[in-house]
Amino acid sequence: MVIGIEHTAIASPEPLKLAQWYVEALGFRINFTFGQNCFIRAADGSMIEIITAEAARAPRALKDPGFCHLAIAVSDFDGVYARLKALNTHFVSEPVDGNGIKLVFFTDPEGNYLHLIQRETPLP
Repeated sequence: MVIGIEHTAIASPEPLKLAQWYVEALGFRINFTFGQNCFIRAADGSMIEIITAEAARAPRALKDPGFCHLAIAVSDFDGVYARLKALNTHFVSEPVDGNGIKLVFFTDPEGNYLHLIQRETPLP
């Protein structure tokens, strides 16, 4: 029986450096390392594995086929957005605030697409 998604992975030329950005910018914590690879965990228990890339990154657009982005759920949108701005994060869009949802798209230092999202009412 499938019970859920344990983690997703990001390949990086510098996994520990990228993991540290997630720690500083988004409050994840490094909970397991092996060699240069590591798992980072969010407060709700969701995880990202950051592994060593074996090739150069090809440029990617937000809606190219395949995995598009990771949505990062937050309880204090304005606070996390301000922290990301202070870290000179590259934002792909302006924040949207409407219909009980706040969101904004941005990239991590290696160009992976992410977005912050805060919902007044969780999805069913």
